[in-house]
Amino acid sequence: MTAPLLSWSEKVLRLLRKMDNFNLPGSSRAQCLKFEVDGVQVGWIPATVVPVLSRFPQVFTLPQRGAVALCPSLDTYSSRSEAVHDVIKALREENHFTCLRGWREEKYEVRARYCDSPLLCMERAATSLFGVKRYGVHVNGYTRGADGAISIWLARRSPTKQTYPGKLDNLAAGGLAAGSSVKQTLIKECQEEACIPECIAETAQPVGTISYTYEDEEGVFPESQFVFDLQLPVHFRPQIGDGEVQDFLLYPIEQAKDALVSEDFKPNSAMVLLDFLIRNSYIHPDSERYYQEFVVGLHRPL
Repeated sequence: MTAPLLSWSEKVLRLLRKMDNFNLPGSSRAQCLKFEVDGVQVGWIPATVVPVLSRFPQVFTLPQRGAVALCPSLDTYSSRSEAVHDVIKALREENHFTCLRGWREEKYEVRARYCDSPLLCMERAATSLFGVKRYGVHVNGYTRGADGAISIWLARRSPTKQTYPGKLDNLAAGGLAAGSSVKQTLIKECQEEACIPECIAETAQPVGTISYTYEDEEGVFPESQFVFDLQLPVHFRPQIGDGEVQDFLLYPIEQAKDALVSEDFKPNSAMVLLDFLIRNSYIHPDSERYYQEFVVGLHRPL
C-alpha cells in the first residue's frame, strides 16, 4: 500500500521530530551515561563508547551512578584538553569510530551552559562520542524589493562537503570554534563562504537561538545555533568564497517554504529558515494548526 502523502505542516513536524529524536521514546538516552567534568554534567556518552573509554583509566573514571567523569587529577582547562585529545587521537589512529574520519583540526569548547566558563576543548569530530553541546552561527540572508516583498538567499553546499554535500543551506553558517566569539564567527563565515564584506555582515541582527538534540550512528548531538537576520542590498549578490558553497540562489518566500520541507535541505538549516518564517509572520497561529508545536520544536532544552 502506498504511504499517504504528508501535508507541508506534517513534513515540518517530521523534520522537528527527526532533529530532536534523542528525546523521543525509543532513543538511546536511557542507555547513555552522563559525562561529567568537575562534578558537572556536560554531555551524554553512548553505551557503545563507554567500554572504549575504560581503557584509559588515567583520563576517565569507571562508570559510577550512571556517569563517566574525567579524573579529578585533571583539574585545569589545559590538562583536561590535552588528556582528552590524546585519547581521541589514539582512537582515530585505531579507526575505531566513523565520526573520527571527519577530523577537522577544529576545537570546540566544552561547558555545561554557554554562559559558563569552558572546562576543556575537544576536536569537533569527537564531540558526538561525548554528547557535548555544540554551538554555531547561522545567517538568514534576505532582500526586500521595491514592493516590500522579501526573498531569501540560500546556499547550495559543495558536493565535496563532508556533511550534507549538495544540500540547500542558509546564506552562511559555521561552528563556534574555541576562542571565537559569536560576532567574530558571524563575520568570518559571511566573508569566507559568501564574500560578504565586514561592513555589511556587521549589520546582521541577532534574533535568538534554536536548539535540539539528535542522535545517529555517530553519536549524540546537542546543538544550539545563534541566529542572525541579514538584509542585503537588492543588487548585491553573494559570491563563492572558500569553496564550501557551489552556488547561491534567491528564492521567493513560497518557494523557500516548499524547499524547507524537501529532502534537498540540510535539516538544521531548514529549522533556521522555519524560525525566520514564524518571526516574520509568514506562518500564523490562526492558519497553522501546529503553530505552537513548531515554536516549541525549535527551542528544545539541551
